[in-house]
Amino acid sequence: MQLKKTATLFLILMLVSTFAWAAPLKGMSLNGATGLISIPTGRIGWERSADIGIDLGYHAIVDEETVHIPKASISLFKIAELGFAYDTQDDSDNADTILHGKIQLPIKGSSAVAIGGNHQMLQTAGNDTDLTQIYLAATYPGEFFRMPAETTVVVGKSFGDEAPDDAIDFGMGFDLLLFPDIFQGFVHWINDFANFSYSADAYGADANFRGVFNSGIRIDLASIPAFSKFKFALDAIMTDALDDNRAFSLGVTFGAPLG
Repeated sequence: MQLKKTATLFLILMLVSTFAWAAPLKGMSLNGATGLISIPTGRIGWERSADIGIDLGYHAIVDEETVHIPKASISLFKIAELGFAYDTQDDSDNADTILHGKIQLPIKGSSAVAIGGNHQMLQTAGNDTDLTQIYLAATYPGEFFRMPAETTVVVGKSFGDEAPDDAIDFGMGFDLLLFPDIFQGFVHWINDFANFSYSADAYGADANFRGVFNSGIRIDLASIPAFSKFKFALDAIMTDALDDNRAFSLGVTFGAPLG
């Protein structure tokens, strides 16, 4: 059943990517990198609009407990992004810190490719474990049923005690501008499917031993003219949406250009 679910989701995402231009809404993934839900995209927070820009974000993941993930990132010279996230987990002895960074390659046109990585400083009952992930992320625009969309593909590798020795990290997702004539460009449907989570010690849905599908709505309040110079997004997400192990997440991202 799990194999059939994985194959079906992969086929759906491949079909979307075939059609798949959305005005890119550059929200933050759960671990702080500019991205979808679990996966980063090929974009950085302020890739064409500011030499220096800052993003602040927060996600809560609700399962049996509620964990809090505040995060921040800075975009530099329209090519690089650096940031961190702090995952409170369900106990102070289990809190994790995730550092991330990526460099965007000089690709012409509306597509984006980035080389990036993150370093996860994980705690379990006060014991420290580190894990490092490197990846290549490609994001390209298109159209799906006449609705603008962006598709992202991520390939990478994780290293550390918590990482499988022979597994390749793979993720795919899309950001669909949902019925723009009706919702006036405010509502994005975001989805991703990956065999890795936002961290190796993810709360709620955990993809370390199987792929999971995440889905949610991202509201672009920067579509309001008064906020147009800023980034202001709200997230409502279901993680591992097709399994009993699902959890829910609410989040917000605010960003501003500094130079």
